[in-house]
Amino acid sequence: MAKAMLLGLIVTSVLLSAAAQLILKIGMSSATVQGALAQSEQSLFRAAVVIATSPLIILGLSCFILSAVVWLLVLAHVDLSTAYPFIGLGLVLTVASGYFILGEPMPMTKLVGVGAIVFGVVLIGLSVSSKDRTEKLSGTLVQTSRL
Repeated sequence: MAKAMLLGLIVTSVLLSAAAQLILKIGMSSATVQGALAQSEQSLFRAAVVIATSPLIILGLSCFILSAVVWLLVLAHVDLSTAYPFIGLGLVLTVASGYFILGEPMPMTKLVGVGAIVFGVVLIGLSVSSKDRTEKLSGTLVQTSRL
């Protein structure tokens, strides 16, 4: 599978996972779900049914399932040690969504943590690029030595 396609699958999986988090948070914050949770001491089963039948909860869980299916396609073609760090970008997107869409606070410590995640993903991306260059160079040297 082409590298561009694999990168697209990784990004799709990460975006779906981050979207799932945002949708689930909005769904769990809805008046209907909050009302059911407030009465959960009286009827835990009723609260579970309200949550399980909430359209936003169903949509969020569907995004998670689709993200997992796409991720399985990624794992079939990419080294785990290369692909998995990109999951960190999902954390970045989730924190950004919380701040920009939900109005959640963004203290400096959270901002520094997000920066560290981005820095780590960039470092891993650079190591993958240098690995590719090394493999290409090795292949060229092997071909040259056969001449």
